Amino acid sequence: MLSNNILPPTHYHKTEVQEILHLAIVSKTKSEEISREEFLEIALELGISIKSLEIVEQNWLSTKKYKEKQQEFDKYLQKRLKHKIIKFLIINSFCVILNFLAVHTLSWSLYVLTISGLIITLDIFKTFQSESESYQKEFQKWSLTNEIKTKISGFWSRLTRRILS
Repeated sequence: MLSNNILPPTHYHKTEVQEILHLAIVSKTKSEEISREEFLEIALELGISIKSLEIVEQNWLSTKKYKEKQQEFDKYLQKRLKHKIIKFLIINSFCVILNFLAVHTLSWSLYVLTISGLIITLDIFKTFQSESESYQKEFQKWSLTNEIKTKISGFWSRLTRRILS
């Protein structure tokens, strides 16, 4: 029975069940990780078949791998944006200094600054729009490129090992 006269609800939402079971499993285990055998045992105790568990686990692994790739892609986009901002600062600083030294006032460099500022602002906006169609297309292209690079690199290393041995 619960303490402090708190009555348990008659129905639970799926997320509540997940949270409660998660807490129960965590309190049952002594370490941060559980073995594969313990994992399967818990599933069987909950009435989950091994087959359905394996299907769900494969889906979870696929989703996890996809999210990791997406995080790596986001880091790539942020690094690329950082380089664009650095170029923006260097070019615009040069233009402003050149304009100021030439005519002792800022005239044409303000146009360059404004136009390039708008372009970099759009790039910043585009970088952080992870739900857009262009983001998904760019992610797919980047993912395919990385996959090809990995396969070529693996092929090349196997080839060089065979040649050298």
